[in-house]
Amino acid sequence: MNILKQKQFYLGIVVALVVLSVFGLAMMGSIAGAKPKNLPVALVVQDEPAAIPGGGTLAVGEMIKTKLGEEKQLPISWKTVASEAEARAGLDRQEYYGALVLPANLSSGVLSAQSSAPKPPTVLILVNEGMSAQASGAVSQMLQQAMGGVRTALSQQLLGTIGKTAQQIPVQTATALLAPLQVQVEAVHPVGANQASGNAPGMLTQIGWIGSLVSCVFLFLATNQAVTRGGSRLSAVALQTVGGVVIAALLSGFIIWMASGWYSMELADATGTWLFLWFVMSLFFLLQSTLLQWIGLPAMAILVLLMFFSMPLLNMAPEFLPQATQDWLYSWTPLRYAAGGLRNAMYFGGVEAASASTGAVLWSLAIVCLLGVLASGFKRRPARGPVANSDSH
Repeated sequence: MNILKQKQFYLGIVVALVVLSVFGLAMMGSIAGAKPKNLPVALVVQDEPAAIPGGGTLAVGEMIKTKLGEEKQLPISWKTVASEAEARAGLDRQEYYGALVLPANLSSGVLSAQSSAPKPPTVLILVNEGMSAQASGAVSQMLQQAMGGVRTALSQQLLGTIGKTAQQIPVQTATALLAPLQVQVEAVHPVGANQASGNAPGMLTQIGWIGSLVSCVFLFLATNQAVTRGGSRLSAVALQTVGGVVIAALLSGFIIWMASGWYSMELADATGTWLFLWFVMSLFFLLQSTLLQWIGLPAMAILVLLMFFSMPLLNMAPEFLPQATQDWLYSWTPLRYAAGGLRNAMYFGGVEAASASTGAVLWSLAIVCLLGVLASGFKRRPARGPVANSDSH
């Protein structure tokens, strides 16, 4: 029972609680209560009102637009655009998570359900899968449910009209009355096979950060050892920087080879993905080296916490995050910019698209960190103690 009298026993409990609180905040606190809000979705209304036999017109497109605008529980921010081509261009620019296209023959097609030759119109749902698997999946589900409700309402309305005339109707007409419009879902910028449901960019970013951190620590220790033995600090730091970039090229290539060769990850542009991952890992190495050179090994705590706080955010759409998380973490963490660039490289046009989207931020950070690392080469060498002097004899 003497163990209960030791301070370390209780200190260990306190430390464990503190560690759990910090990592719980990192892994859960930043995304706790995450739910979608104001997801941008394009709405294309091309429908032309159709004349109803016996008088009046039917404008299904405007009816749907009004109904969707009144659905306040839908966490969607509708962006009305003029054409399907304009909506697709916005999807390419990652302005929308999806689009709802109401065709020109929507009203006339719905009215044709009452005829002997029905031609049900097709409503098109575009899902920007590569932009965010989580957000695009939610948008797809919500739009399909909304169109299901519209289809049911139209069916009941048409059946009520037919019911007033006690006449027999053909089978094809009855079938069309039950489904007066069709819904087609199309994935835009699909993520490909074995891509962790579109989460591959965030996953590769995490692996790249860890690989860079491991190599950075060993190069940091090697640099300090070389300086301790009398080498030039500036030369050692410069060689460490060059060596880190070279190692980043090898490690990033291995990651891409491992992902495609071992796990059959489908990569539309494997070379472009490797080049951008190389750049990202080089940036990580420079950032990590800067902190290690100026703070020392205690910087590892900062780097590990940065990784754990950033990890839950890498595959989440910002519209799902609490506002505090967006403002205080998502807006600046370099891992988020790296994952976003990789997403562009993998799904939206390769290295050029990645550079256009996040290149300015990442290059600026890389230059600052490079200057920070090189500046550490001018730090004054600490005085050598008795142990060092005894080694020199």
